[in-house]
Amino acid sequence: MRRAGILMPITSLPSPYGIGTIGEAAREFVRFLHKAGQSYWQILPICPTSYGDSPYQSFSSYAGNPYMIDLDDLCEAGLLEKSDYENIDWGDNQEKADYGLLYKKRFSVLKKATKAAEEKYETLISEFRTENEKWLSDYALFMAIKDEQNGVSWLEWPEILRKRDNKALSVEREKLKDEIKFWECVQFLFFSQWKKIKAYANENGIKIIGDIPIYVSSDSADVWANPDQFQLDNNLIPISVAGCPPDGFSADGQLWGNPLFNWELMKEQNYSWWVDRIAYQTKIYDVLRIDHFRGFDAYYSIPYGEKTARNGEWKEGPGIDLFNVINEKLGELPIIAEDLGFLTDSVRQLLKDTGFPGMKVLEFAFDSRDTESGYLPHLYNKNCVVYAGTHDNDTILGWFDVISKEDAEYAKKYMRLSEAEGYHWGMMRTAWACIADTAIMQMQDILGLGKSARMNTPSTLSDKNWSWRCLPGAYNDTLAEVLHAEMKLYGRI
Repeated sequence: MRRAGILMPITSLPSPYGIGTIGEAAREFVRFLHKAGQSYWQILPICPTSYGDSPYQSFSSYAGNPYMIDLDDLCEAGLLEKSDYENIDWGDNQEKADYGLLYKKRFSVLKKATKAAEEKYETLISEFRTENEKWLSDYALFMAIKDEQNGVSWLEWPEILRKRDNKALSVEREKLKDEIKFWECVQFLFFSQWKKIKAYANENGIKIIGDIPIYVSSDSADVWANPDQFQLDNNLIPISVAGCPPDGFSADGQLWGNPLFNWELMKEQNYSWWVDRIAYQTKIYDVLRIDHFRGFDAYYSIPYGEKTARNGEWKEGPGIDLFNVINEKLGELPIIAEDLGFLTDSVRQLLKDTGFPGMKVLEFAFDSRDTESGYLPHLYNKNCVVYAGTHDNDTILGWFDVISKEDAEYAKKYMRLSEAEGYHWGMMRTAWACIADTAIMQMQDILGLGKSARMNTPSTLSDKNWSWRCLPGAYNDTLAEVLHAEMKLYGRI
């Protein structure tokens, strides 16, 4: 069935409080999607961000981001007064999220809300703690200790805490019980709001595509609480870390720094860690996009301490064995495989064996820096998801500014692009018209924005990354009508 959607990070939604949230702005966007004839809202990971503000480097792969909790909805629920947050300086740049400012000012407001919630929703919070005990207890303790340790990585904590000495952790749980309750309650507030926005989206015919990073952050509750699942030495230091080899876009490759999985142990345990993770994600999303799918076939292993990704090597991953177990335990799941990057015949076979739709990126099809083939629309099969670009790519207009003259001319000729229509509209039209079952466009491209609206430049640390925000009123009924007409024309509604 032919369908379409829009990639719009929650953090990018308009908001007067410094960052997009899952309140009225999210509901307004759902209504826009419905009017525009869209079927999907693709988002980025909703987990709490850590160093670098990347949603792909989180303190937990289970927890929700406290910044996304809507303050107006908390006020409406009687947990805050307007005066608790409306006069706070949340920054004066509506096009950019200031994570440093949010870190300084958000949590004092949430402390007031959680205090009220503990009284008003005592039973519901208790039920939430019980339902999510498998991850919530460790996460809340992790965050409480992290605050006590002035925010440093758990690898810098005292050894008895790093190595989870039972007696030491019991002391911490008693000493930090109020802080632990706070972090648990924050998650209760987040997921209470999340359940409502997901239900609202589904009621309006919109499915949410969630994003699951294959790896987890080194400085996370996931690694701290489950060190045996990762390639760590006796001092819990990573032996090797994740990344990608050099290519046409980066001479040094990409050094992500995430600890690699202990696939041998995971196999012995029938991949229970992964089954639990996927099962949880299916509860909060309608469709799952798994980032860096090729890492399940073979993963790029870089010795810990290297400054670049040049000296890594490919090692065998779990392959189809993992997905057979997941399918056996959880049934057939709606998963999109992010199969971009250095592909081999074995990666292609793994994708075929799973039956998951892969991804096609139009910018790659016309960029001579990309050495892969298969991104030209006439080479697609139906079982794929086409994008003009993703969060890791430049916007369409930004991309045209940096590619070679020859690449630009090829793209214009192939897609019959014209300045009169707008290169961005022509490129999106090509995606909507192609054979792919699903077409997802970035909101920045629908709005015709340039390079300043790029969401992320891989392997860089910059306050420009992950910070783009949509201005109030940027999307409206007129734009929705234009999109609806396009969807009807190309049979995507």
